[in-house]
Amino acid sequence: MSPRNSEFDTSGTMPAGRKPPRRGPLRRLARALGFAAVIACACFFAGFLWFADWVTTLTPPADPKADAIVVLTGGSQRIDQAVELLRGGAGSRLLISGVHPATSRNQIRKLTGSSDELFRCCVDIGYDALDTIGNANETVRWIHERGYRRVLVVTNNYHMPRSLFELRRVAPETEFVPYPVVRSDLKAKNWFADPDVLRALLFEYGKIVAASARDVLGFGNRTGLRGIEAGMAGSSAKP
Repeated sequence: MSPRNSEFDTSGTMPAGRKPPRRGPLRRLARALGFAAVIACACFFAGFLWFADWVTTLTPPADPKADAIVVLTGGSQRIDQAVELLRGGAGSRLLISGVHPATSRNQIRKLTGSSDELFRCCVDIGYDALDTIGNANETVRWIHERGYRRVLVVTNNYHMPRSLFELRRVAPETEFVPYPVVRSDLKAKNWFADPDVLRALLFEYGKIVAASARDVLGFGNRTGLRGIEAGMAGSSAKP
């Protein structure tokens, strides 16, 4: 028997009194990091399944009622739905948040087939928001100016979770009621078999995970508002 094999008895175990070789610190660290990566991937996947199930089963409330309505721009269908809710008395006033500066009030009115009277009395146009963070800040500023407590939020169903997250982050005292504009391709039960739908859901889920991480790590300084963001960029560029 060779000296190497003589260290073990015939059962393949190490003789009593001899300690097994200790793993080095780098190996232990790699093992711990690998275990953490597996847990993180499992949590991400489980969270995505919950997110996808929520988004694809979102439905508008049967009898929507609130103090006011806000619609986050990103498609004409959203604005049409919000204007229809205003006409039906679901809220007393409507904010269209995130409108491009080149788009006039009159253009939006014509696109929705609305009357001058309705737009003059009950519709506000927000031109400051650059993104969803900006939508939240622009909306909350409008809410505080008018003293609203309960607000209907109109946007696409896949965009609703992140919109509510940003709105509730800056105005936890306000009740935001989701009114999703449902994309037909997200209604299907086999959304996981459609690459385009799966990609859209993963992209949006990644954004909401990033938004959550931003708040946890303390990086939530952006306002997403046109004038303020430009001013901050100008200040940071000064020597």
